[in-house]
Amino acid sequence: MLETLDALVLARVQFAFTVMFHIIFPSFSIGLASYLAVLELFWLKTGKPVYLQLFKYWMKIFAVAFAMGVVSGIVMSYQFGTNWSVFSDKVGPVIGPLMGYEVMTAFFLEAGFLGVMLFGMDKVGKKLHFTATLMVAIGTLLSTFWILAANSWMQTPTGHTINDVGQFVPVSWMEIIFNPSFPYRLVHMVMAAFLTTAFVVGATGAYHLLKEQQSVGARLMLSMAMWMIVVVAPLQIVAGDLHGLNTVEHQPAKVAAMEGHFETQKGAPLILFGIPDMELEQTKYALEIPKLGSFILTHDLNGEVQGLKAWPKDERPNALIVFWSFRVMVVIGIGMLLIGLMSLWLRKKGRLYNATLFHRTMLMMGPAGFVAVLAGWITTEVGRQPYTVYGLLRTSESVAPVAAPAVAASLTAFVICYFILFGTGTWYLLKMMRRSPEETLSTVATDNPIRSAGITPAPSVNKNILGGNHHD
Repeated sequence: MLETLDALVLARVQFAFTVMFHIIFPSFSIGLASYLAVLELFWLKTGKPVYLQLFKYWMKIFAVAFAMGVVSGIVMSYQFGTNWSVFSDKVGPVIGPLMGYEVMTAFFLEAGFLGVMLFGMDKVGKKLHFTATLMVAIGTLLSTFWILAANSWMQTPTGHTINDVGQFVPVSWMEIIFNPSFPYRLVHMVMAAFLTTAFVVGATGAYHLLKEQQSVGARLMLSMAMWMIVVVAPLQIVAGDLHGLNTVEHQPAKVAAMEGHFETQKGAPLILFGIPDMELEQTKYALEIPKLGSFILTHDLNGEVQGLKAWPKDERPNALIVFWSFRVMVVIGIGMLLIGLMSLWLRKKGRLYNATLFHRTMLMMGPAGFVAVLAGWITTEVGRQPYTVYGLLRTSESVAPVAAPAVAASLTAFVICYFILFGTGTWYLLKMMRRSPEETLSTVATDNPIRSAGITPAPSVNKNILGGNHHD
């Protein structure tokens, strides 16, 4: 099989494989760092032990996830100098400084305060420790800022010129950093990270509530996660719509692939499901809603939507992949919104902590954020093809002059090592989450731990069976 694949395809597969493993951990640690800062702030403001104990519970999980994110990111970056050395040479004057800024600001900030956050609670004052936690949270957000600035420039390149040897040279750093797609993609990614973390925290709380409804830590996990989902899920849908309109303006071929449109038309339908065929240049078995596609993309029922036939065949992204990855992301986003609305209804009825079916649903939705993030990145990166720098530098012109067997060998090594290393790390994370929060809470001496946490006790089993209505 490998003999039929050239070095370009193998290099793309290798980078896709490593970046998909990497993005899982930052999408969790970004949101979790902010969650830790909120927990510690609430503890300082209220003095309730439950916030401190949940902080300690999730801090250990954050440390493992953060470490795996750093390791996977370092390995991924080496590919710029191996499989993609031509790309690095051409875009280095732009991408290099942006990556350097990320290290000098975000990574140094995180590294400088991470040790204090993890090991300094008994060695420094409360306020100084909270400052360290806050700095780690800000560092993760700064890292997101710089990485999204670099990737967004590759999507919508501005603020540069091309010199005599074909290198992209900066002209305006403000235009490079704040390129047309950057604000939308930054907001979209940060909220995706918050939702990802909220669903992991909520699923963990639901898991423990299924075992023990009176678990004070599990109740607080679920409650805080649901509030985050209620607020952020609808905002994410709005941000996604604005991002989509920006993409229509700057990357219309990507949108055509996302929507499965091959013909340019006014009053374009919304294709709910279908199978885009790049050879036949049509979407087979399409299930459509008339005119809704134009309304969503142009906010006009009769607006014109470009189809893939408007571009030469060698400039079209793979519609089959982009079409379905986009739908996976959208369906999960709608599911998140429905989960949030359901939690509001259950909270109003006083059943949020004893609704077994809802808890089982939350447990199944635990990985939903990760799947949505991966689907979104597939949509973004495959939709940019056949370019690494959109419209200016083709992927085929970016690959290093390496032999296919060499890339195949390194890809095989990556697959084996990643599944062993990160598979073990993920198993350990899940093992930590399966540990009851009460094991940590039990270290706090109190006459009534549930009342001291400021949460109403859960209903008794008998009243729950009889359908008693309790307001928490």
